[in-house]
Amino acid sequence: MTLNPSEFRKAMGAFATGVTIVTVDLDGEVHGMTANAFASVSLDPLLVLVCVDSATRTHAHLHAKKRFGINVLSEDQRAISEYYARPERTHERAEAEAGARFERTSHGTPLLQGSLAYLECRLHSAQDAGDHTIFLAEVEDVIVHQGEPLLFFRGKYRLLGEDVRSAGNES
Repeated sequence: MTLNPSEFRKAMGAFATGVTIVTVDLDGEVHGMTANAFASVSLDPLLVLVCVDSATRTHAHLHAKKRFGINVLSEDQRAISEYYARPERTHERAEAEAGARFERTSHGTPLLQGSLAYLECRLHSAQDAGDHTIFLAEVEDVIVHQGEPLLFFRGKYRLLGEDVRSAGNES
């Protein structure tokens, strides 16, 4: 069996994910990128991972700064996700083009207003993995808000659907 990148991408698209924006401060300016290759790793210590294409500007910024934010997007933040997914994006146009507004944490890390959750992260380690790097980070603080998530499945943005009832459970 031979596998090509297109088939692999199609298979990975069958895995529904949430959508995040990785944010980093560089010289007082907000830089970011859309990422759905994000996961919790450990509760003790509190660790998460995010996978970043080695060719992106954000990749270099994460290595240089070693501190970043993970913003879990709410259902009404699709335009922000699309903006930060574009390779030609610039930080100067994020608010005007996508409505992205940021606050700063006490460490100066950009926090996206309106996100469902925010994780303040400090780089723990980085591991090369093909054309990406796996950034493992210690979570130092979180902020959680009410709302519904923005989801991504089979190449399209989705909204959360109905609860799935278990067999024999009518409630």
